[in-house]
Order: sequence, then structure tokens, then C-alpha cells
Amino acid sequence: MDLRKLKTLIDLVSESGISELEVNEGEDRVRIVNGGSPAPAGQAVHANPAPVHAAQATPVANLAPVAAPVTEVPAGEAGFVARSPMVGTFYRAPNPESPNFVSIGDTVKVGQTLCIIEAMKLLNEIESEHAGVVKEILCENGQGVEFDQPLFIIA
Repeated sequence: MDLRKLKTLIDLVSESGISELEVNEGEDRVRIVNGGSPAPAGQAVHANPAPVHAAQATPVANLAPVAAPVTEVPAGEAGFVARSPMVGTFYRAPNPESPNFVSIGDTVKVGQTLCIIEAMKLLNEIESEHAGVVKEILCENGQGVEFDQPLFIIA
């Protein structure tokens, strides 16, 4: 498969909004995944052995997600730190019209829902592992969170 054909396929995937395209041509196999970037980009992967000329002409764009800065726990804060068990989006309430699960100063018990983290279109309720009072909320509503990122301080 030549470079012009690959470039055309990458542009097609990027402009059409489809998430993935796989093309088999003889022994050549190309899979292009759209990473959601507005610029024409994709990822070409040869699963089967390809001729040397095709492997050299294959553009590969590595799309790395931009990570949000990880919030550090403030020095001198005593108490249990509730951390994110996954990468996702932090939400303080079940929906925009509902009140927040917890606010600063609320007393929580073991098993009480603190927040929701959306990961891969699934809403995961994060429950308190310790009883106490919410001293600090370390994330903003709608903010992306990383694995093991501090979310709440409960004392």
C-alpha cells in the first residue's frame, strides 16, 4: 500500500468522524484509529507481515492524551485521603439538577457515596471507606482525574 493511499485513508477517517477503519489489501492490513484530534491524524498498524517498502512508507502518529495536573494533598492536612480508583471525569452530583453528594463540613459514614467518576461512559459511585467529616474537596466538578489522585480529605 503506498503512502498516498494511506494519507487519503487517514484524512478520510479524520474528516468523517468515524472512530476506526480497517482495510485489508492482499497481505497488507492497515487499521486507522481516530484519536479525536481535529488535525488529520491516525494510527496505522500492520498486523500481518508487510513488504519492506510499505512498512517504511507507513506514517504512524502516536496520540497521547493530555493529562490533567494531579492535585497534591495539602501539607499538614490530617485525616483520611479518599483517592480515585480509576481514570475518568469527577462529578459531585448524580446530574446537574441534583444536589451534591457531599459538601465541606458534611459528616459521612462508611459506604456513603462521595462522588461519581465517569469512565468509558459508565458512572461509578465512589463510596467513603472511613467515617468522618469532609474537610476538603480536592477536585472541581467535571474535572478529569487520574488513578490514585486525591479527591477528598475526611477527618
